[in-house]
Amino acid sequence: MSTPNTPIRERVASLDHTVVPESVRLAPATAGETSPAGLYRHGDRYLIGGEVCLWTGDTTEVTSPICTDGKRTVIGRAASLTREESLDAMAAAVSAWDHGRGEWPTMRVGARIERAQAFVEKMKHVREESVRLLMWEIAKTRADSEKEFDRTVAYIEDTIDALKEFDRDGGRFTQGGGVITQIRRAPLGPTLCMGPFNYPLNETFTTLIPALLMGNPIVCKLPKYGALCQGPLLPAFAECFPAGAVNVINGEGPTVVGPLLESGALASLAFIGTARVANILKRQHPHLNRMRCILGLEAKNPAIILPDADLDLAVKECVAGALSYNGQRCTGIKLIWVHRKVETAFLDRLAAAVDKLGFGAPWDQGVQLTPLPEEGKTARLQAFVDDAVGRGAQIVNENAGIHSETFYFPAVVRGVKAGMALHSQEQFGPIVPVSSFDDVSEVLDWLAEGAYGQQASLFGRDPVTIGGLCDVLANLVCRVNLNAQCQRGPDVFPFTGRKDSAEGTLSVSDALRSFSIRSMVAAPSTHDNRDLLRQVLTRRTSKFVSTDYLF
Repeated sequence: MSTPNTPIRERVASLDHTVVPESVRLAPATAGETSPAGLYRHGDRYLIGGEVCLWTGDTTEVTSPICTDGKRTVIGRAASLTREESLDAMAAAVSAWDHGRGEWPTMRVGARIERAQAFVEKMKHVREESVRLLMWEIAKTRADSEKEFDRTVAYIEDTIDALKEFDRDGGRFTQGGGVITQIRRAPLGPTLCMGPFNYPLNETFTTLIPALLMGNPIVCKLPKYGALCQGPLLPAFAECFPAGAVNVINGEGPTVVGPLLESGALASLAFIGTARVANILKRQHPHLNRMRCILGLEAKNPAIILPDADLDLAVKECVAGALSYNGQRCTGIKLIWVHRKVETAFLDRLAAAVDKLGFGAPWDQGVQLTPLPEEGKTARLQAFVDDAVGRGAQIVNENAGIHSETFYFPAVVRGVKAGMALHSQEQFGPIVPVSSFDDVSEVLDWLAEGAYGQQASLFGRDPVTIGGLCDVLANLVCRVNLNAQCQRGPDVFPFTGRKDSAEGTLSVSDALRSFSIRSMVAAPSTHDNRDLLRQVLTRRTSKFVSTDYLF
């Protein structure tokens, strides 16, 4: 990273020629090595039917947004699987399900948990490799890459604890109306999991792990950006779970995802991405009512700055909310509404805070802004800004829009209003649009009329005003953050949205419910039936009808 005293444009330009320390290479230097990153040599692996397979067909060059010679750096190659491999993965999951009779869906919960615990222990051994891949593939800072890995491990462990609690609750019998019953949660069937590029490890696992632990065989389609970081985990999946319980594939979406849905064999779809793509996916299933969908989609989360807000706190939270991981989070603050009375004071502080943000390579100490993974992203971001300025908006901060091949310095744009793309569309990048209001009903109307309803951040100190706004906002979004940025965590809290922002609910416990269904065994409470159930329990002839207690 260039020194802070270097002129800003020169420092940004230097990002096209990043110097790579030996300590962050993906592989040790070898004779004839052409990539300063060191090539990751296992991107051509995939997992089907319990076997880690070596792909010998077409591959796709994987490049990093970290530029080292004026262009994106080559860091490896990824398998471009075909329809045939996709259907093989589907067949493996269907075989593992075996009409609900397979080893994994009928396995005792305690045994499933033991497999997951073994996986976690193996996962911990590849932490540094996964962290480096996250830095190189999607330019996530080392601190955030480490946090994503560690949070994923914690999520698995928390999910295991939640499943134990579920099983304890289901381990008792109830009686009513002359019927004795035991109610437990049962798996749905083969499940497709598709995570996003911005959290390719954590967000993928927030659906894959609960679905798997509930007994569902999985087909996981890796994201276009961030596919390599799952590579180190394929052997652990193969070793810890029965054949076909976890299948991991890669390739072009239309080529490998379409056949999975068209087969009609999927019982559930877990997808994190856009509503447009989600609708395309759902329509490809021939039996819509047979596929449960758990979807995390886009959002346009507002921050609302009331006239009595603590402006220093509001600026701090809005900068973090709008620009953490370069604004590439669905939970990010995507439009700031500020009361006209404090608009100038707020914008002065906001622009200064944004221009002070450190930027550079992901491994640079204290860096906050990094290059952008998606190809052509800087041009698309500039188009948002140009559209707004062309319609009367103004750039506020001095360094706005200064860019290199893959880096874009955040632009704070004031005067954003209806008719501008930034007013209604999710920018998913380092642009901070700001609108002003005289009456907060303007913001509430915008939310009510918009396509999204995930979260809102509310900054103010008057309990009467805050209380009344909470009553309304709770009916428009699914999380109201008081004097804090929008966010997902902690993972024990429900994560969902209204309208085009989500379908289904995720949290440690909600995800287990989402990928399962309540099922029960019931019998008239006669002497013979009670005796029959006692024998089933004492002789342990059933894995479902059981009073085992998991510690």
